[in-house]
Amino acid sequence: MTVPNPPTSTVRSPGSMVASADQLATQAGLAALARGGNAVDAAIATNAAIAVTGPHLCGMGGDLFALVHHDGQVHALNASGRAGSGADPAALRAEGHTQMPFRHDVRTVTVPGCVDGWCALHERFGRLPLQQVLEPAIRLAERGFPASMLLSGSLAMLDQRGRAALHELATQATRPGALVRRPGVAAALRAVVEHGRDGFYRGDFGRGLLALGGGWFDDADLATPTPDWVTPLSWPAFGHVLHTIPPNSQGYLALGGAAIADQLDLPADPDDPRWAHLLIEAATAAGHDRPAALHEGADGGELLRAIAARASAVDPERATPVAGHHRQGDTTYLCTVDDDRMGVSLIQSNASGFGSWVVEPTTGINLHNRGLGFSLEDGHPAELGPGRRPPHTLSPLLVTGTDGRLVSVLGTMGGDAQPQILLQLLTRLFHHRQSPAVAINAGRWILDGPVTGFDTWTGEGGPHVVLEGHVPDSWAGRLAGMGHRVERTPSWSSDVGHAHAIVVGDDGVLAGAADPRTRVGSVAGT
Repeated sequence: MTVPNPPTSTVRSPGSMVASADQLATQAGLAALARGGNAVDAAIATNAAIAVTGPHLCGMGGDLFALVHHDGQVHALNASGRAGSGADPAALRAEGHTQMPFRHDVRTVTVPGCVDGWCALHERFGRLPLQQVLEPAIRLAERGFPASMLLSGSLAMLDQRGRAALHELATQATRPGALVRRPGVAAALRAVVEHGRDGFYRGDFGRGLLALGGGWFDDADLATPTPDWVTPLSWPAFGHVLHTIPPNSQGYLALGGAAIADQLDLPADPDDPRWAHLLIEAATAAGHDRPAALHEGADGGELLRAIAARASAVDPERATPVAGHHRQGDTTYLCTVDDDRMGVSLIQSNASGFGSWVVEPTTGINLHNRGLGFSLEDGHPAELGPGRRPPHTLSPLLVTGTDGRLVSVLGTMGGDAQPQILLQLLTRLFHHRQSPAVAINAGRWILDGPVTGFDTWTGEGGPHVVLEGHVPDSWAGRLAGMGHRVERTPSWSSDVGHAHAIVVGDDGVLAGAADPRTRVGSVAGT
C-alpha cells in the first residue's frame, strides 16, 4: 500500500534552489548562491562538499557528467575518464579474466574526470572565484564533519583489504555522527584553487596515481584535460523535450523508455499494477540489448529511434522473457536552479560503493572502478583499450518545454537501474502531474541482476523485478501473474536509488524534493 504520510514534502521557492544527497552539501551550494554565484557555482560547491562527506558515493577520484541550461540552450559535459595508456585487455584475458576486475585492482580505474569536470564547468559558466566555490568543502575536510548513517554503514561492509586501504575513514566514521577529518582531501582541494586542474592531476594525487598504476598510466594521460562539451541527446515525450548525455552514457535508455511509455495506454492511476507492468516492459524493451549496443562511439539518435519503434512489441498483459548472458550502484546526483533560471543537472560517481577500494595514499582519495563497464571480449566495440571511455551508467536528465524553457532538472543514483527510476519519475511528474515529493516518495520497482548492480542485462537468467516495500499491495501478485520474477526490498532502501528533482512551474516558482532514502539529503530554496 502506498505510504499515507510521505516522509518529505515538496519545497517551493520563487528564487533559487539546491537539492542533494547530503544537507551539508546543499548548504554549500546555497552559500555559493548567497555570495552572488550562479547555478554552476552552486553545483560545483555542492559536489565538492559531498565529495568530502560522501566518499561511499562520489569523490575527486570519480567521474562526472553535467547538463546546463543557459539562455535557452542545453549544454552537455562529458567528464568521464579514459583508460590509461598501458591498458591491455590481452593481459587481463591471459590472467583468466572474462570481465573487468571489480575490486582491489587499479586496472579498473580510469583517469578520474571529476576535477577536470569542475574546472571545465567553472571556466565556461562560473561567476565566483574558484576559491569561494570550494571554500565550504575545504572547511568540511579540515574541521571535520559528522559521519552519516550510510557512510558508517558502508564502511562496515568492507573486507579486510578494503578497511586497510580506507583506514582514514574506517578509523573515524565508526558510528553515525562521529567526527571525520580528511586533511589530504583538503590539501587536494587547495591545490585546485591555487593551480587549477594541474594542481590535482600533476600534483600529489597524480603522482600517487602513476605510482599505483605501475605503468597503467603515464604522464601524458594526466597532462591533458579529458572533458568534452558534446551535443546533448534529446527526445520529445510527455509533452516536453527530454535531454541527457549521449553514449558512452546509458542516458539514452531513460529517453527510450519514455519514448515507448508515451505511446502506451497507461492507467490513470499509477497505483494500478498494470502501470508498473507497462513501464517495466518499456524499460525492458529499451535496455535488453545494452551490453551489445552501448559504447563511446554509439550513435545515440540511432539507438533512440530503434527503441521508439519497439513500442508495438509491448504486451499489455504478459512479461517479455529476457535471457541473461550491471543491485545498487553508488553515485550521487544533485541539481541546482538560480534566480535567472540557469539549471544544472550533475551526476558524479565512484561506481560501486567506495569504488575500486584502491586509495591514493597521499591525499586519501579513493579511486572509482568505472572501468568495470569495459568489455574484455576481443573485438567488442566497448573493449578495454588505451584512451577509451567505458560504457557508463550515469544518466543525468534535463527537461525543457517545446519552446526551450527550462522545466526540470532531475536524476538519481542506482547503477543499471538509473534509467528505470528516471522513467518512473518522468511518468509521474509529466504524465500524471504529481508534485516532486509525491513522485520521489512513491514506492519503486527496478530491474536487477544477480550480483553487483551492474549486471542487470548480463547476469545469468536475465533481470528480476525488485519491488520496494511500500509499493501498492496489489503489485506483487499481479506482476508475478503476468510472468515477472518478483522480489522485495525494504521501504526507503538505497537499492532503488537516491533521486532528486527541481521543477520550474509555469509561473516561474520552483518546486523541488530530495530523496528520503538518502537519510541526510535535503532540498532548500532562497
